[in-house]
Amino acid sequence: MPQQPFTYPDVGATAGAFPPGYDHFRLRRRIGSGRALFDKAGDEILAYRMQHGTGIFHSATTPTAEPGTELTVRLHLGPIGVNAPCRVVYVVDEPNRRGFAYGTLPGHPEVGEELFAVEYDPAEDSVHGVVAAFSNPGTWYTRLGGPIVRLIQRWFAGRYIATLEPR
Repeated sequence: MPQQPFTYPDVGATAGAFPPGYDHFRLRRRIGSGRALFDKAGDEILAYRMQHGTGIFHSATTPTAEPGTELTVRLHLGPIGVNAPCRVVYVVDEPNRRGFAYGTLPGHPEVGEELFAVEYDPAEDSVHGVVAAFSNPGTWYTRLGGPIVRLIQRWFAGRYIATLEPR
């Protein structure tokens, strides 16, 4: 069975300059310090900890993120839930940066791409969680929700990063 196409043409753009014509968002927040925290957080991100920790993880075709992994999150608003299918576009595995980005597939209420990463600054021994995205509404109800949908996305970004903070 062939893979469904992404719902946007700018596949992979979270790796560089975000394309025009979308809402752009980036949150970078310190979660602690030390190489050990960076390594642990990187492993957790690749195992979908951000999605599990916020209660939206539904399924994935691989136990850890890799290019081509099909991932579905389930977005809830009270008793109403919407499945949001995505595909991992790329994985970041650098000495001081780890994570992955996924792009939206048909059926997702948004159109675009989101990056989940952790960064280590060796000069300060600091560790930062990062969520960055470009997107547009993909359904009538996300268009209708307008600014409220954007606020919810930003709120979720903070919750994603909070899942990485040492417990």
